[in-house]
Amino acid sequence: MAEKDKIISEKVKRSGIFNFKEVYQFVYRWFVDEGYDVEEQKYVETVTGDSKDIEIKWVATKKVSDYFKNEVKSEWRILGMVDVEVEREGKKMKANKGSFEVKFSGTLIKDYEGSWEKAPMMKFLRGVYDRYVIEARVKEREGKIIGDVEEILEQVKAFLTIEGMK
Repeated sequence: MAEKDKIISEKVKRSGIFNFKEVYQFVYRWFVDEGYDVEEQKYVETVTGDSKDIEIKWVATKKVSDYFKNEVKSEWRILGMVDVEVEREGKKMKANKGSFEVKFSGTLIKDYEGSWEKAPMMKFLRGVYDRYVIEARVKEREGKIIGDVEEILEQVKAFLTIEGMK
């Protein structure tokens, strides 16, 4: 079985006006552009009157070598989302209003194919390999995951801020 080390967990939370469809597409495109495969594991919409609550869970993975794989999970919660019309640059546009929260967590997966799990001695050697032989590479990979999570977090914050100001 692969060894998973959770490296970072961050979230962004905003209330106000945003365009859900554009944020959704923006985050998806960011993952794809960075070389991640995105799997939507959950999408639940609950309609109450004229508002919606939405829960989404994505798992984005990226193979970086035959030993390492990056995994970034994102969990979305949109509460009380209603459709609104806003005026931007003299034009009426459709948007959404509500509470928006997305949490990103980054995990480094080592030996994701389970190659070192075939015998107890191999599993022991994997531990030695991780701690002493490729320690610098592990730190480098962890730094890259932290960078990816911080980057998408900042991108989402900036996107929401720009969308809210239009």
